[in-house]
Amino acid sequence: MRLLRAEILQWFGLFAAAIIWSAQLVVGFGLTVARCGAGGMQWGIDLDTWEIVLMIVGVVVALSAEAAALTVFLATRELEHDDPPPAGRQHFFASAAALGDVLFLMSILLSGIAVIVHTPCHQS
Repeated sequence: MRLLRAEILQWFGLFAAAIIWSAQLVVGFGLTVARCGAGGMQWGIDLDTWEIVLMIVGVVVALSAEAAALTVFLATRELEHDDPPPAGRQHFFASAAALGDVLFLMSILLSGIAVIVHTPCHQS
């Protein structure tokens, strides 16, 4: 595997799922506030549709990040995490990303499903 390609895959695998999960939370929170706020009720925001779209995009990006991490991990499987850089670093980050991406994937699914199932607007 070429060095530049492996570096790009390594960093994508490490950060993409975390960034898309953060974006899903921020955009989802904004949509919920806009939908449930007194000023946003007239906008007609369909919260479930938006959350489904955010969840699908998040799952696709997280699975792509997992594939990138596993590609680098399998390409460097004969190395140890403390081998000299860049190959040792790539192996270390790819193994960390392979686990982290699964956790972020579950977070994306759980937060998306929770918003869809739960009715967020309760006026007191």
